[in-house]
Amino acid sequence: MYRYDRYDQELVDQRVAQFRDQTQRFLAGELPDEEFRALRLRNGLYIQRFAPMLRISIPYGLLSAKQLRMLAHIARTYDKDYGHFTTRQNIQFNWPQLERVPDILADLASVEMHAIQTSGNCIRNITADHLAGVARDELIDPRPYCEITRQWATFHPEFNWLPRKFKIAFSSSTTDRAATRVHDIGVHIVRNADGELGYSIYVGGGLGRMPMIGHRIREFLPEADLLSYLEAVLRVYNRLGRRDNIHRARIKVLVKEQTPARFAQLVEAEWAQLDHAAFRLTADDLARMRAHFTEHPYEPSAAADVSFDRAVANDSAFASFVKRNVREHRAAGYKVVFVSLKPQGVAPGDMTSAQMDLVADLAERYSFGEVRATHDQNLVLADVRQQDVHAVWEALRGAGLATPNIGLLTDMICCPGLDFCSLANAGSIGVAADINDLFDSLDHLHDIGEIKLKMSGCMNGCGHHTVGHIGILGVDKKGEEWYQVTLGGSAEDDASLGDRTGPSFSRDEIAGAVRSIVDVYLEQRRDEEETFLQCYRRVGMAPFKERLYAEETA
Repeated sequence: MYRYDRYDQELVDQRVAQFRDQTQRFLAGELPDEEFRALRLRNGLYIQRFAPMLRISIPYGLLSAKQLRMLAHIARTYDKDYGHFTTRQNIQFNWPQLERVPDILADLASVEMHAIQTSGNCIRNITADHLAGVARDELIDPRPYCEITRQWATFHPEFNWLPRKFKIAFSSSTTDRAATRVHDIGVHIVRNADGELGYSIYVGGGLGRMPMIGHRIREFLPEADLLSYLEAVLRVYNRLGRRDNIHRARIKVLVKEQTPARFAQLVEAEWAQLDHAAFRLTADDLARMRAHFTEHPYEPSAAADVSFDRAVANDSAFASFVKRNVREHRAAGYKVVFVSLKPQGVAPGDMTSAQMDLVADLAERYSFGEVRATHDQNLVLADVRQQDVHAVWEALRGAGLATPNIGLLTDMICCPGLDFCSLANAGSIGVAADINDLFDSLDHLHDIGEIKLKMSGCMNGCGHHTVGHIGILGVDKKGEEWYQVTLGGSAEDDASLGDRTGPSFSRDEIAGAVRSIVDVYLEQRRDEEETFLQCYRRVGMAPFKERLYAEETA
């Protein structure tokens, strides 16, 4: 993984000192609130309903065991003993005291971490496929390109005050696991007909109150020109993006108003005017960055193991875990193990300090000291010898981290909602618990198969509800919590926005509505191989809507 050099460490240490001084002056009444607000946001600090919330950056979701232990320390020392992993592959702490935040940032800096640009109208954390470097369908590891982009974006003087927040995601696999087409910029690493590496560039995706799917504006961009092209896109947006209306300030609105074809022309014209030599990635640049992401020393002898298959055959509980939470690795004899942060009775994405410490220990012992955070709020141990998977499972199970539900209905994305967020209109954690209660049988969940349920407590869409197979949006109706439902969304290769079913459901009705949707799917699917999304796209909205609103039309 990427390690800080002297300049990285000095930069982060200086930022900690600056923010410590700013916080002290604010608490002493020497810095007005409106001035401090911009400063704290640039350091990842929000003011939520009950306390400050600090968002920590995890570039492209990659953590060392040492860094995860530091997050556990922060949870114990400065918070209420837990952290919340987010859809941006970051982690949030919901209860820090404002006067102690500089101490948290100093602790983070000691393990090469920070909270810089995790909020505010700037380029946010760069995200990537959580299986980067180990996926069998991967063209090339995208993380070196992510790190190059992160360094370009950090403290970029021209893009530190954009019209609105800006998000970039990378993928280089045939399966898009990074939701690239619902980002402001999605970068697909590809090869052209001549076998040359480069990028397909998608622009104008985004969720929130005006959800849109990104458009491809460049079919093939040469590998060396990544930064110059990103620079051109951001310059066009910075110049033409709206600043008079926060709800229409994202690049997706600009792309729609200009049309994708016209926006592409504007970018190409801007790109042509740049000094390409100043931005061009040389072979040495790329080699230097790739050296941080070299392949781990996998053991060829691991492929000879037979204990894994024997354990699967003899232990049904372990077999269930392997079916849902273990994926194939590109190296023979190794497996990818998912750590589920979606057990019954726990807010999706939450993790205690003890659990963090445990996973850090497992990473050091079994997975080359690395952990990945996924955009759907789970963790991954990406390099486990198959002979060790059973031992990892036993340890995870003892800590409540082995629920075999990855990709199933209870593996839902869920924002904190009204429980914490000052922007929320309705609760989401309680609804998630109600849905879990209805589908508490793992056998039933496995029979249902893959369904991506995503839930947000407001129109900002932090829970990605508009691209859920089943999407739930909390709304306020005269002080009461109600929930709109959408069906048929996807954030993967076949990216699409969900269709609204109709009128919203009350707090007491929403879990039952999900149950009705699942029942219709089970009745309508051709066979057990047809997924929910495939079934919905074949039969359409009508049978689901008829069941959901049967009492109203009776």
